[in-house]
Amino acid sequence: MLTQQLQETITYIKKIYSHVPEIGIVLGSGLGNFATEIKIEQEISYNDIPHFPVSTVEGHHGKLVFGELNGKKVVAMAGRFHFYEGYTPAQVVYPIRVMKFLGIRLLMVSNAAGGVNPAFKIGDLMIIRDHISLITPNPLIGKNEEELGPRFPDMSEPYSKELIKKVKKIAGELNVPVQEGVYFGVTGPTFETRAEYQMIYRLGGDAVGMSTVQEVITAIHMGLPVVAMSVITDIGIREEDNIITHEEVLQAANEAAPKLSAIFKQLVAEV
Repeated sequence: MLTQQLQETITYIKKIYSHVPEIGIVLGSGLGNFATEIKIEQEISYNDIPHFPVSTVEGHHGKLVFGELNGKKVVAMAGRFHFYEGYTPAQVVYPIRVMKFLGIRLLMVSNAAGGVNPAFKIGDLMIIRDHISLITPNPLIGKNEEELGPRFPDMSEPYSKELIKKVKKIAGELNVPVQEGVYFGVTGPTFETRAEYQMIYRLGGDAVGMSTVQEVITAIHMGLPVVAMSVITDIGIREEDNIITHEEVLQAANEAAPKLSAIFKQLVAEV
C-alpha cells in the first residue's frame, strides 16, 4: 500500500535527517548546480532510500539534498524522474509525496523546455502560469488513497497566483526579464516534429517539455502550493535547420541557471 511505503521511506530519512524542511525544490535538466547554493546539512543518494526510483538521465545527479537556504530549511531533488525512462507515473511522483510527508508547505519546480511561442528566445525564463497535460498519463489514475488527497482534485489553479506575483516582483528587482506562459507536457523522449510544435502552439502552449505536469498534479492532490519556471533551451518553431540535441539543451540550461537560481533564492527568503 502506498501510504505504508511512504511511511517506511520517511522513517528511513528521518533517522538520517531529523529537521523538518519547509520548502521542496525540484531541479531540472542542467539546473542541478542550484544545490550548491544550499548550505548542505545532509545528502542522501536515491539508491539508498527505500522505495525510491533511481535517476538515469545525464545532467541529473540522483540525490536528496537537505539544508538551509536564506534562513529556511529546504529539501532539493538533485535529479528527477521521467515517464520516458520507463518509470510508472506513480514512481515519477513518489518523491513529491515523500517531500510532503517530510513536512514541506511549498513546492518549487524548474525544468528545461522547448519554446513554441515565437516571441521566446533561447535562454529565456518562463513562469508557468498553467499547463496542458492531456498527452501525459495522469499519476492519480488507479485507486485513490484518501489520506493523500481527494478522488477528483480541482486543477483550476495548479500554479499559485500569489507566488507568480512574488516571482514577477523579485525578477523585476533583480533586473531579470521573465516570460509567462502555458507549459505543454509530453511524454518524450523524442523532441517534437515540426507539425507537433505547430499543433502545440495552436492548442495554447507557449513551451513544451517532458516533466513537471505529473509532479504538479500530485502536489495539488496533496494540497501543496506550487510555483514553477522553465528555462527555454531551444526554439521549436523556426524555419532553418531544426535539429535539437540533449547536449544543446543542457548547455542552454546551464547558461540560464544563475538567473533562475537568483530568483528561487530570493523567493525562498520571502515566502
